[in-house]
Amino acid sequence: MSSSPTSSGKLPFELESILTSSATSPSHAVPSTPSSSNGTVSTASGGMDSIAASSANKGWIASMLDSNPIFSAGFGLMAVGVGLTFLRRSAVQIGTLAQRRLLVSLEISSKDASYLWFLQWMSQQAAKQASLSQKPLRRIGWDLDGLASRLKSHELAVETKYEQRGDGSSSAEFSLVPGPGTHYFRYHKAWFQVSESIKLRYVGSCPELILMHSSQVKRERATNMLDLNSGTPWETVTLTTLSRDRQLFSSLLTEARSLAQSAQMGRTVIYTAWGTEWRPFGRPRMRRALESVVLDKGVKEGIVGDVEAFMKRGSWYFQRGIPYRRGYLLHGPPGSGKSSFIQALAGSLEYNICVLNLSERGLTDDKLNHLLANAPERSLVLLEDIDAAFSSPTATSMTGEANARTRSTEQGFNANVTFSGLLNALDGVASSTSQRILFLTTNHIDRLDPALIRPGRVDLKIYVSDATSWQVGKLYQRFYSKSSEDSEGVEEGTLSEWKEELMKKVERDVENGTRVSMAAVQGHFIRNGAREALDGWERLVEEVKEDKEVRLRFASSF
Repeated sequence: MSSSPTSSGKLPFELESILTSSATSPSHAVPSTPSSSNGTVSTASGGMDSIAASSANKGWIASMLDSNPIFSAGFGLMAVGVGLTFLRRSAVQIGTLAQRRLLVSLEISSKDASYLWFLQWMSQQAAKQASLSQKPLRRIGWDLDGLASRLKSHELAVETKYEQRGDGSSSAEFSLVPGPGTHYFRYHKAWFQVSESIKLRYVGSCPELILMHSSQVKRERATNMLDLNSGTPWETVTLTTLSRDRQLFSSLLTEARSLAQSAQMGRTVIYTAWGTEWRPFGRPRMRRALESVVLDKGVKEGIVGDVEAFMKRGSWYFQRGIPYRRGYLLHGPPGSGKSSFIQALAGSLEYNICVLNLSERGLTDDKLNHLLANAPERSLVLLEDIDAAFSSPTATSMTGEANARTRSTEQGFNANVTFSGLLNALDGVASSTSQRILFLTTNHIDRLDPALIRPGRVDLKIYVSDATSWQVGKLYQRFYSKSSEDSEGVEEGTLSEWKEELMKKVERDVENGTRVSMAAVQGHFIRNGAREALDGWERLVEEVKEDKEVRLRFASSF
């Protein structure tokens, strides 16, 4: 009879293995098969060893950081740096956001017409602030007017003005004007470039924070940016204000433009080409009276009437799609008064003059087209001595091509402006369609190509002759009236007789083929009194004859 396992006094093999494993590792008493029990115990023991080693390493690093002040200070500085960087970037972002929300900026480029207007206005503001009186206020706070006078510019430039006296002497006046940099002024209760945008003032005994109209103006010169045409640095003026009222800028620019116009009141501005832009040549000149230029009977009145009629028909041109431009050709001998009349006409119309020299070095077809298309408003465009730049095919057949310049490279420059380029600039597809009044002058109309003076480019040709008897009489009457110092107290009737006698002499000389230019007649009257001008007429005629003979001999030598 077989006995049970308990009766034999021995445990089964599986139970013995479990008990042995439990005794060794009570927390891992898991039954296992005989084939895998040893491997399971070994793996569990390795895992416990690695965990214990990792805990020991962490404790060592922590203890090292705690015991080493260098490591702890380094981590502290790094944390402080990260915090400061975050604060700085946050401040920049907040400042940028506030600037976008609160500030309004206006940039004026040196290429814009309002640039010079604003600089002139700013110079006047600097002079006003320098003369402000510093009167103390009765209340606690800042004397704003006194502060404005103390905020003086530190970046200055000098402006020299000459004043011509009646006796021929002159005096120089030096003015310190704002130069490139930052400047301060106050306009319509708005501060320009003050150190604080929030001002503290006291109303009674209670302090009150108010947000002033705080603005800044900054004039910058980009040293790494140059205008390739003029070689001058690119300059900008930037105005920034806390006021969201954009009318502040409009009012300022309007005032600056009015100031510039008042400075030119009664004067004519002469513009010359500077690269691809027009710039004033010197200071504005006193307007010349139209009566000071004496042309032959009816010539002056005819030109003035035609120009005035053209200026009144702007809408008529636009309605019919006709380019609103008109060209005039004044031709005649030298000294007949062509250029003087144009200057007097500009003064009469309150226009300026743009003088364009086709012989200028560096002037090309595209620059010429750009200049004619972008002439300043209310300006007469003047091309003097057009025959000296281009000649007709017959006049140039002996020396070269018809499209060549009469002046060659041996005389100092290359032929940059072509004849076809000039024609296209006058009335080509790319020519200006806005108002343009163009005057051409020449001493030799026969040298001009017919294509240059055809209708559409030249609408009216006027011959300006040498002095006629009528012109000499008019000029004599203008110089020697009874109230004139040169009349030497002569009665009006006597002056009239001398004038008639002089006119007869002029008629006789004209019949004999001797003509005197109006420039020579004017110089003769300037040098002499009323009687001397009459008695010395024959001497003047002889001098004119000698000059013509010299010029003829000089021309025949070539």
